[in-house]
Amino acid sequence: MTAWPRGRWLPLTVLVVAVAALIASLVWVTGSGGGHHGPRGPYAPRTMVGAVTHEGPVRTLADADRAAGRFAERWNLHVGEVMQFSNGYYAELLGPDGKGATEVLVDPGGTVRPEFGPAMMWNTAYGMMPAGAGAGTGTPVIGADRAVRIADQWLREHRPALHAAEPEAFPGYYTLHTLRGDRITGMLSVNSYTGAVWYHTWHGRFLGMQDHPAGR
Repeated sequence: MTAWPRGRWLPLTVLVVAVAALIASLVWVTGSGGGHHGPRGPYAPRTMVGAVTHEGPVRTLADADRAAGRFAERWNLHVGEVMQFSNGYYAELLGPDGKGATEVLVDPGGTVRPEFGPAMMWNTAYGMMPAGAGAGTGTPVIGADRAVRIADQWLREHRPALHAAEPEAFPGYYTLHTLRGDRITGMLSVNSYTGAVWYHTWHGRFLGMQDHPAGR
């Protein structure tokens, strides 16, 4: 029997294994489905991880609103608050009931994707670990008032000039604006099961914001 030279075929073996792993990961992401009925509908996605759209140049808050809105429609969601930072745009996505569903980032080139951090790792409806797959389950133990206290305690220890605004609830966590006086400086999130704090370091300097017109 002929023995293949190990040194010659090792790179090819490594390449085959890598390609197989990539295909498996793509199947896991795309296999979660597209759906247009929200997180509990008959064709609901288990996760938004890997979901990206490209909507064209974004130069204003209105542009970011429209780009996020086209992304949101894929999950029967709509846009709430939109914020502009020096590193790009942020938008919260709301469910048909007006409650927070998840958060997305919109870059100036028009790419829309789930936000880094809590929206990916803590969101029990649209994140990497939806409820029933190892993420928090049952009733959250951290209420909104306690989330503010936790956020303020963290800020006193790490950003002593700042304090937290009112929380916005998302599945599995809260997101709160950070304030200097009454002016927004950024955001942080508090896990509603563990009380862990995740400061949003990726936004840059806050520039402006808008809420969606009433009734939309």
